Amino acid sequence: MATLRIEETTIPEVKIITPPRFADERGFFQETWNRRALAEFGIHTDFVQDNHSLSDRIGTLRGLHFQSGDAPQAKLVRVVRGAIFDVAVDIRAASPTFGRWVSAVISQKEGNQIFVPRGFAHGFCTLEPETEVVYKVDAYYAPEHDKGIIWNDPFLSIDWPGCADPSTLSAKDRALPRLGD
Repeated sequence: MATLRIEETTIPEVKIITPPRFADERGFFQETWNRRALAEFGIHTDFVQDNHSLSDRIGTLRGLHFQSGDAPQAKLVRVVRGAIFDVAVDIRAASPTFGRWVSAVISQKEGNQIFVPRGFAHGFCTLEPETEVVYKVDAYYAPEHDKGIIWNDPFLSIDWPGCADPSTLSAKDRALPRLGD
């Protein structure tokens, strides 16, 4: 029987999670979230909200977003159509990995997900047209704590894919500060 697969990244708190899929002639079935199964791997998160985004164009950039203060969010991100280059940036000031980032390609085809813990900025770039991303968060949206970091901060030097198109950034994302600010 297939089992849940958890992959470590270079920042130990960020995990790539691939739930098993059970395929037959009709398609597949996949349990995309199970609190008990994730707790067995040390991921103890109670999600309170699901978010869903659609990006029509390849190269669409979203992020880097986080919530500050007493409203930080952990996220479990998956793709239900298409694929993304997903990035998590450690913004915990006291962390030994502060300012470091990890990335992964998350796709509907692979059925994988990325767990982004509290204290991380998150963003992605679409790799296919009409990409749909669904993610769970463990804290409600709090506009007064909604913050971000500019996608191309030179301190971070994120190696975005060549298709990344800054013209797709929202007005809000274009105005985000650098991490040092």
